[in-house]
Amino acid sequence: MKERLQKVMAHRGICSRRKAEELIIAGKVFVNGEKITTLGVQVAPDVDITVHAPGIHKRAQTKPPSIYILLNKPVGYICSTTNEQGQSVLDLITEQNFISGGEKAKDAWLRIAHSRIYPVGRLDKDSEGLVLLTNDGALANKLTHPRYAHEKEYEVTIVGRVPNGAERVLMNGMDIGEGEFVQGIDVRHIKTRGKRTIVTVVLKEGKNRQIRRMFGKLGMDVVSLKRTRINSYNLKTLPIGKWIIVQTP
Repeated sequence: MKERLQKVMAHRGICSRRKAEELIIAGKVFVNGEKITTLGVQVAPDVDITVHAPGIHKRAQTKPPSIYILLNKPVGYICSTTNEQGQSVLDLITEQNFISGGEKAKDAWLRIAHSRIYPVGRLDKDSEGLVLLTNDGALANKLTHPRYAHEKEYEVTIVGRVPNGAERVLMNGMDIGEGEFVQGIDVRHIKTRGKRTIVTVVLKEGKNRQIRRMFGKLGMDVVSLKRTRINSYNLKTLPIGKWIIVQTP
């Protein structure tokens, strides 16, 4: 969503809106290298802005600050920036779902509302739990590239018990069909609750629907899948559908 240039400059912390208007009229403001001299010009929130005036913080001009959000995704939402295939996790990034308070929270929300953020990696529509969203492309690449082997932890709830020998197969790796072999996952805990079992696993590879396919191949019916951790970031007590701002992962 585009906003007036002076408004974007104010939200980015370059200067006040009134000062921005003065600088635009004076021909001191450039957007993506083009001089802007007319008030009311609409720009995207992540454009490069350069101001040739003393006392203006250089870093604030050229790039919006990096944003890192942790969201507890409910079942039914997709990790996409569009709604073409269903409700997007971006639909949950609203002021009402923001877990915080006070004036700092309002400032933080304004900053996020004027930034282009996107989910890092995937979490299936039928799964719930921790999703990281950011406007930091370098971090997104680092967290999703296989060579970095970042840990992701899940709670897998199945019907019945874990079959004999299944834990060993899960940890050693297996063929999940059509000749596709996946690396082993680390089984951390197995807890029985009535007629169901919760298996806590950690994986570093993360192929499409990998956990569900591995468990299904071994005859286990997965009734729910929840991601509880990405690297050092934990879901903890974050309510479903809510989100918080965190420091650089």
